[in-house]
Amino acid sequence: MILFKKSEDLLHWLNIQKKEGKTIGFVPTMGALHEGHMELIGTCRSLTSLCISSIFVNPAQFNDPRDFEKYPVSLETDIDMLVRGGADVLFLPSVYEIYRQGSSGLETYNLDGMDSILEGRYRPGHFQGVCQVMSRLLKLVRPDDLFMGQKDYQQCLVVQRLIRDLKLMVRFHIVATVRESDGLALSSRNRRLSPSQRKNAVAISQALTEISEKIRTGDTGPVLKEARKKLESAEFITDYICVARVADLQPIQNWDGQEKAVALIAAYQGEVRLIDNLLLN
Repeated sequence: MILFKKSEDLLHWLNIQKKEGKTIGFVPTMGALHEGHMELIGTCRSLTSLCISSIFVNPAQFNDPRDFEKYPVSLETDIDMLVRGGADVLFLPSVYEIYRQGSSGLETYNLDGMDSILEGRYRPGHFQGVCQVMSRLLKLVRPDDLFMGQKDYQQCLVVQRLIRDLKLMVRFHIVATVRESDGLALSSRNRRLSPSQRKNAVAISQALTEISEKIRTGDTGPVLKEARKKLESAEFITDYICVARVADLQPIQNWDGQEKAVALIAAYQGEVRLIDNLLLN
C-alpha cells in the first residue's frame, strides 16, 4: 500500500493510473477503522481496479468540540487493517492539505432541508462540514466509484445530492451496515462504551427490528412509542426515533405499506451518541 500525505503527490500518481485506463474506487474514512470499513474496502476492490482510502478527521463536521476531541485515533492499527484489506493507497492529509484557505468562512451548500431534519437538527452545521470536506476529496481523487456505509444513511443522501449538484461523474454505492453477532451496528464510537453500556447498546438494533416486524399500514405512532420504551428501559436518552421516506427522510405518520420507508434512531448511551437505521420494505 502506498501512503500519500500531499495532495500534489497523490494527484500525480492518480493521473498516471488514469492514463493507463485503471478505474479508481474511493473509500473516505475518519479512521478508527473496524470491519464495517473493511467491507467497504472489499466491495471497492471487487468493482474497481484500484482502491483509494483516506483518513481525515474533519473538524468542520463536528458541531460539538468535545466530540471532536474524543474521536478515537488508532492510526497504526488503521494502516495495518488497510494493508490486510488490500487497499492500494492511503491518503493521510493534514488539515492544511484539505483547507488551504483555512477552515473558517467556508462555502455553504443548498441541501434542500436535509441539514435541518434528524441528524441535521441535532447536529447543526454537520452536513455542511460533510459537504465541505467531500467536495474537496472528490475533486482531488476524481473516483469512478465512491463507497459509503448505510449506517450513516442521511449522510449518504447528502453526499448523493452533492455529487449531483457538482455534476461529478461518480457512481455512488451504499454498502449494507455490518453488525456484531448480537446485532449492534459497528461504529468507531462503540469503543467508548463501558461493558454495561455495550450490553445496553444492542437495544437500538432490537428496537429497529421490532419496528420492522410490527409496523402495519396506518398510524406509525404506536410502534414508535413501543420502540422508545425499549430504548428507555436500556438507559438510552433518545434524540429521535422515526419512520421516514427513503428518498428524502420526510417523516411518515400514516404509512400505506407501499411507500419505501426506513426506520432511524439516534440515542445516547451515557455520553456516547449512537445512530442506526433499517430499511423497512
